[in-house]
Order: sequence, then C-alpha cells, then structure tokens
Amino acid sequence: MNRLVDMVGVFALLSVLAIGGGTPILPEMQYLTVERFHWLTDRQFRDIYSIGQVAPGPNMLMVLVIGYRLKGALGALAVGLAFFLPDCIITLFANRLWERYRDSPWRASIHYGMAPVIIGLMLSGTYAIAVLSIHNLVALLIAASTLSILMWRHVNPGVLIVIGGVLYALLAH
Repeated sequence: MNRLVDMVGVFALLSVLAIGGGTPILPEMQYLTVERFHWLTDRQFRDIYSIGQVAPGPNMLMVLVIGYRLKGALGALAVGLAFFLPDCIITLFANRLWERYRDSPWRASIHYGMAPVIIGLMLSGTYAIAVLSIHNLVALLIAASTLSILMWRHVNPGVLIVIGGVLYALLAH
C-alpha cells in the first residue's frame, strides 16, 4: 500500500508541473520512476513512452501503463486520477480567471512570458527521451534525418515512424 501512496504523490506532483503538455515533465518523470524510486528501468520507461507515442490518443496515457505495471488495475486507476484530476481542476479555475481578466495588461505579460519557459521545458523533455533512445550511430542518424525532414516539409509522422523502425531493424542488427 505504501508504494501506491508514493505513486499517487509522484503523479499528482507531475500533474501540476505539466505546463504546456506532457513533454516538459518527461525528465522529472524519468528521474522519479527510474532513478529515485526504482520502479522502472531506463529501457522500461523508454518502451512505455514509445507505446504512448504510437498509440492513438494523448501520449500521457503512458502514466496508466506505468501504474498498471506497478500495481495492476488499481495502480492504473490511482495513477490516472492522480495525474489527470489535479490538472483538470487547475485548468478549470485558471481558464475562468483567464477569461475574467481578458482585457487586463498582465494577461498579455503572462502569455508572452510563459512561451519561452514552455519551449525550454519541451526541449528538456525531448533531450531526456533522446538520451534514453539514441544509443548508437544508426539511431542518431535516424533521429537527425527525421528532424531534418520535419523541418523541411510537412510529412505524416506515422510514415516516418514506420520508415525509421524498418531502417533501424535493417541497419542496427
């Protein structure tokens, strides 16, 4: 039962830190679940994250997989509520406040001040996943090629995922 309480505490904290989406909290989620509490290995975390990326729906549903892996259906339920409920409540009240002060000058200041913070947090999340995932030259070349293609043209990411997976299977093994 102690682990379940720890899980709820960790994912409730991550919920309120998830400003701008789930990517910004990936480094902290990885640190807490892998390094601090040793609930997962780096590989398990990376695999769960990968499943969250290719499965339909929001990628942060990966927290349900973590909860299920640790404590079964009860763990998935507890982690799901701990991760999604606080954020929903905060968003509800913040949105009401945001609309109430629509014409206030501080609203624009907050809006423009948060943008660089969000970008930095998203880059840190991307870096954390890159460190876990890019472990050889083939993976580095696939990642760099994917980034280059996406910066050059709009390509369906699903196509790039399939091509990257096939290339890695052919070249890395």
